[in-house]
Amino acid sequence: MPTNKKLHTRDKLSREKKTGLIFDIKRYAIHDGPGIRTTIFFKGCPLSCWWCHNPEGRLSGLELMIWPNRCIGCRTCVSTCGSQAISIMENSIVTDRDKCKMCGVCAEKCPTKAREVVGKWVSVNELMQEVEKDLLFYEGSGGVTLSGGEPLAQPVFLDALLNACRKKNIHTALDTCGYADKEILIKIHKNVDLFLYDLKVMDDRKHKLYTGVSNKQIMKNLELLNALGKNIIIRFPLIPYVNSSKDSILAICKFISKLQNIKEIDVLPYHRLGIEKAKRLNKEAKTFEKPSDELLQNCLEVIKNFGFEPKIGG
Repeated sequence: MPTNKKLHTRDKLSREKKTGLIFDIKRYAIHDGPGIRTTIFFKGCPLSCWWCHNPEGRLSGLELMIWPNRCIGCRTCVSTCGSQAISIMENSIVTDRDKCKMCGVCAEKCPTKAREVVGKWVSVNELMQEVEKDLLFYEGSGGVTLSGGEPLAQPVFLDALLNACRKKNIHTALDTCGYADKEILIKIHKNVDLFLYDLKVMDDRKHKLYTGVSNKQIMKNLELLNALGKNIIIRFPLIPYVNSSKDSILAICKFISKLQNIKEIDVLPYHRLGIEKAKRLNKEAKTFEKPSDELLQNCLEVIKNFGFEPKIGG
């Protein structure tokens, strides 16, 4: 079960302040569920996937993102940093992230936006004001998708936001890794119209290696949602040499074939968009090969032969 103290601390703050921590809002999203959607990205995730494409969503707190190619060396950040976390070494600007207090002054004063504070505390009302700007586009099949990071890591705020969407009759999709206490899913499931549920690796040993956690609770929670009659689409990130073998794909198909409410599997081919973002956050970024066309087609064939309708992308 999730034991990340930072995630629990943040949820305590969520209870006290009735706010949540997000890092982005994407409008006119067409790959995060049916129709035209507004996707809200929650900050904080209990998993540490090697191939994470949103590394800015993993930490459960504010972060500093630095864009070296935008820096013009004006040294404004050095003179405005009150914690002396920014200095000049060998004619280069160096940031001591351990000293940084995330006040955001350097980002605010930087003339070229070479510095950015990732993460923002927002209320449900503030978010709903943003969501309601897009109501016109939701007519028919669109709505709001809650992604991350991991929305289930902020259950109090998530529940409040889902309730607000329900009151406005807005279709909701929850993009989740499924790693959470089952009580959270039981509480929020009635206000979720569609679960976009990640399944990465069935072998528990490999799952622990590549994501940092066991997959046992993830599978139990998927079985729970199926038993509750929820609408579920499986999302399968195709990562060469991690889960791309025929046996690995078959294992996932065999498991979900027992769950009658799942008809669709979205295959998400690995891409490298998260690598540069990880570097800007001073995080380690592991690189994989992009799936070849042949590998992707083989994957789709295995899924089709098992009676599912595969789809590339969301």
